Amino acid sequence: MLFRLVSYRYGRGAMIITTNKSIRDWTELLAGDEVLATAILDRLLHHVHVLNIKGRSYRLRDLEDTLKG
Repeated sequence: MLFRLVSYRYGRGAMIITTNKSIRDWTELLAGDEVLATAILDRLLHHVHVLNIKGRSYRLRDLEDTLKG
């Protein structure tokens, strides 16, 4: 289903994908299917801007602040 969605949207308009997994982990996420992962990533990474944000989760930080306050 993910491949169909990505293939349909490819070249038609913008997509925003958020994940806490690195690109290297996508094969494992897709049940070890390296061909499928490569096909999806090929489409997603063409003409892309990757933003890699490191640090604590904003949601967890807000939760910690709420519990402390």
